[in-house]
Amino acid sequence: MTIRNWIKFFFTALLIGGFVTAVVGLIVRWEFFSQYLSNGEYGQFIGVFLWMIFLGFTMSVVAQMGFFAYLTVHQFGVNIFKTLTLWNWVQLLIIAIVLFDLIFFRFQLTSGETGRTLLYLGLLATLVGVSAVTAYFKAKWTKKHTLISALFFMIVITTLEWLPALMVRSGNIDTWVTILLFPLLAVNAYQILALPKFNKQSDEDKVKLEERRKARRKSANVSKAK
Repeated sequence: MTIRNWIKFFFTALLIGGFVTAVVGLIVRWEFFSQYLSNGEYGQFIGVFLWMIFLGFTMSVVAQMGFFAYLTVHQFGVNIFKTLTLWNWVQLLIIAIVLFDLIFFRFQLTSGETGRTLLYLGLLATLVGVSAVTAYFKAKWTKKHTLISALFFMIVITTLEWLPALMVRSGNIDTWVTILLFPLLAVNAYQILALPKFNKQSDEDKVKLEERRKARRKSANVSKAK
């Protein structure tokens, strides 16, 4: 990918993270935001809203680091297991382990917390649902064998990026666990679906650049001949 296209890729993902976090944060924490509006403290409201956007920028950077780390891991996986088929089976096994870990260890649900159980099961359904849809379109728009890899990235890598929020056990953590999942999903879905487009554009830009260089060299040679 060329530097220009990488910059476009980076800042688009950054804006997606900021926008999604701000919108979801406004919805989930409306009681907190509404008190500033009801009291006429519009400056405080804007300040907190901008802080949510900045938080989204941070989550976008985390997601982008995770994405490029996954690209390296994926290549290592293919090389170690020799065939993509075997690596896909390994990825499916890891997906199953991660989902099991989420349900039985990370969520720490109890029978006396019906509301919290429904919240976390809803978040799990969102994670799996968005991942499945993203993987479907990835396979449809590129190649069928990318389905498992896309599903692995969306579930496993997103969960790893989400893990710090899940491990905190103090304060209004359920709210933040909810808010932080959505920018990670949005940015990761964008990255895995948009990357081929940016790579293709980069290849076209390189061809055009080489053509311009050849044209300049030809023009220079003609000038020397004269």
